[in-house]
Amino acid sequence: MQVHVKTPHIKINIEGSVSKKLLRVLKEDYGDKLIVEDDEWVLVTETEWYKKTKASMKPGDHLRAYRLSRGLKQPQLGKALGGISKQNISDMENGRRPIGKEVAKKLAEIFKTSVEKFL
Repeated sequence: MQVHVKTPHIKINIEGSVSKKLLRVLKEDYGDKLIVEDDEWVLVTETEWYKKTKASMKPGDHLRAYRLSRGLKQPQLGKALGGISKQNISDMENGRRPIGKEVAKKLAEIFKTSVEKFL
């Protein structure tokens, strides 16, 4: 008795430069089933989206981004800054309270970045 079995799909990923000869052979064997993606990779810092986003970021946005990237809660950051309340951290992040020079210096030390990001 014969058993009918479906052939499993085969997926092959080739990254990098591929010779025209190899592409020709693959097209002969796989025809329409061959998918060629020719994506061009660019640095995110060179995109218009990044430039617009960076230009629109305020000091509070930087503060929130750095805090979250380090996995800190607002009370933890406030304690590290010398006892600043959670509410004051929230107000700084949301632009309701300016970040003073001394606090900006402490933030730059904590996050190992430039003071200008927080002023």
